[in-house]
Amino acid sequence: MNRPADLLITNAAVYTVDDANPHAEAVAVRGNRIVFVGSADHARAWRGSRTEVIDAGGHTLLPGLIDSHFHLLWGSLKLADLQLWDAEDMAQLAALIQEHAAANPDQEWIIGSQLRYKAISPDQLLDRHFLDTLVADRPVYLTAYDGHTVWANTEALRRGGVLYGRELPPGHEIVMDPATGTATGELREPEAFKPIRDLLPQKSDAEIRALLHRGLALCAQHGITSAHNMDTWDGSMARYLALEDAGEMTLRLYAPYSFTPETPLDALREAAEWKRIHHGDFVRAGAVKLFMDGVLESYTALMVDDYPNAPGNRGDSLFTAEHFNRVAAEADRLGLQIAVHCCGDGAVKRTLDGYAHAIQRNGRRDSRHRIEHIEVIDPPDIPRIAELGVIASMQPLHSPLTVASGDVWPARAGAARWSYSFAWRTLRDAGAHLAFGSDWPVVTLDPMLGFHAALNRQPWQAGDPDQRQTLAEVIRGYTRDAAYVEFQEHEKGMIRTGMLADLVLLSEDIFVTPPAEITRPHPVLTVCNGRVVYRKG
Repeated sequence: MNRPADLLITNAAVYTVDDANPHAEAVAVRGNRIVFVGSADHARAWRGSRTEVIDAGGHTLLPGLIDSHFHLLWGSLKLADLQLWDAEDMAQLAALIQEHAAANPDQEWIIGSQLRYKAISPDQLLDRHFLDTLVADRPVYLTAYDGHTVWANTEALRRGGVLYGRELPPGHEIVMDPATGTATGELREPEAFKPIRDLLPQKSDAEIRALLHRGLALCAQHGITSAHNMDTWDGSMARYLALEDAGEMTLRLYAPYSFTPETPLDALREAAEWKRIHHGDFVRAGAVKLFMDGVLESYTALMVDDYPNAPGNRGDSLFTAEHFNRVAAEADRLGLQIAVHCCGDGAVKRTLDGYAHAIQRNGRRDSRHRIEHIEVIDPPDIPRIAELGVIASMQPLHSPLTVASGDVWPARAGAARWSYSFAWRTLRDAGAHLAFGSDWPVVTLDPMLGFHAALNRQPWQAGDPDQRQTLAEVIRGYTRDAAYVEFQEHEKGMIRTGMLADLVLLSEDIFVTPPAEITRPHPVLTVCNGRVVYRKG
């Protein structure tokens, strides 16, 4: 006779993402493992006097969702900022800043986050002069939703010592006014805004820990039980490990070693040591993360050809081809997975070349190297993704749903590139392995909005490929395929006996929900490591 389960979810529309047994009615959990997947009738044998039994009401039960591109500390810290995502135009932006400043008269800095480029009017500059009219006596520091652009008022520029510019490495820019020789207030890429960012008020360890708990609670609320955390800046790895040691983690994190152009090659040995020592239930290492370029919105993504409205400008890269080849070969030799931020087609090409170089130097292995974003790709590089065994780590909500959505991205890329932009279907059909995520806090962490984008995106012009995904493909991209990317496909990403008990119960059966309404379903129960970490009241 079976020992009773700790948790039994029954009367469910279970989608296991297991091809050998795709559908079931009930799942039993004991400890942190799944011990039964099958019919509601057979599930009765797992009931005991202490078993918590949940009637799912015929709603969808999925493996816990895995966000393949995430920034836990960064996103959590931004929960304390003035939120600007809802600003649709300059008037709304101005109102939000003025209201916040008036409501917080003792706040030394006005710090705003999540500003979308679509809010900036082509007829009115978002510059220091505009911000000075709103707040002149305190520094103002606004960050774009993607984290690649900052806008500052005169006081912030003065305090940071960048009002008259400063020398920067390639790929970073303080936008200057040629008429006055002073900064306009627009700062592109981290080295441009770092002098100001370093002056921002620092939060205490207790405040940071509290904000991390808010971020973890948001993940649980949205059914996210694992995330591939795409940075370990600001000592965040130590914070995650401390939370794990205290038993306070409710999210499994796969965290890479952050590597910049200034990082010495020998530092990769430390990354390899992280892989050796950090392999707990909730915090794991094993990868190295780099940025090849910036973003199209600020013309800092590396392109194969000129931007359509900026002749002679193809963006720039943070790594030369030679430098990246050296890093890729050494990281690969040390057995590390490599993840590279690439928005432009030129960045994708350079990264694929580096991966090919690593194979040539070290031989082919099961490396599962990744490219993050792939917002646009040069057609000859489409088959190379699968040929080189590279993972396409993509974020559906980054793509404008239609060309008329008001997003500046399509104009930056130009119509000639639209056929190969956010090319989910094209890459999948070419044999690429896709994994999906959000890039929180660049966009909301709500996976159902990512589902909606992947299911409903329309071609931007006649003749473009239809890049939409099926619901089953989207679910795989957030579960089994994402687990594969982090070498955990035998532990999670499916509902199968013996797997980790990471589960999410939704508010309805999403397989009968119309695609246009897929944002309506929401998690009502999230289980991570066998423990209920969220329950809708």
